[in-house]
Amino acid sequence: MPALLRRAFFARSVHAVAPELIGATLMVNGAGGTIVEVEAYHHTDPAAHSYIGRTDRNAVMFGPPGYAYVYRSYGIHWCLNVVCEAAGSASAVLIRALEPTAGLAAMRRRRGLAEARDLCSGPGKLCEALGVTIKHNGLALDRPPFELRARTSAVEIAVGPRIGISKAVDHPWRYGLKGSRFLSKPFR
Repeated sequence: MPALLRRAFFARSVHAVAPELIGATLMVNGAGGTIVEVEAYHHTDPAAHSYIGRTDRNAVMFGPPGYAYVYRSYGIHWCLNVVCEAAGSASAVLIRALEPTAGLAAMRRRRGLAEARDLCSGPGKLCEALGVTIKHNGLALDRPPFELRARTSAVEIAVGPRIGISKAVDHPWRYGLKGSRFLSKPFR
């Protein structure tokens, strides 16, 4: 069985952690799959929630690393991030998409869909499918309900600009499993 990703894994540069999450396994209460797409957000980045400083909403981003930062996007969708770097850095990786492999019945019920490709192909869809809400904000990623396991083999990673943001749009901080049909949006 692949190694569990402990908090020390996340206590590194967000730019080192993000690509290493591609191919890792994310489970929440027994539902989940292979991470196929992420985006990095560094505290010096105007697109990061932490760029404006600490608030009640983004406090989890300020550490320590290895915890879930969950926020509501556009007042509609929950989004799951993993906090990285040393406490105080306020950097995180957004989990954008995964290939569902376990708990598909629960994910289909939560999403009201049958097609596996549509279950987790976007950060809001992923959270809905996995049942992630604000109650997961601030929880440790190396304890239930979360289970994060390292990838077991080398993967080919696509790199490109992040999507769905209006600031720092040229940063190539989006990483994905090359050729995956489960991405939120294809890489160019």
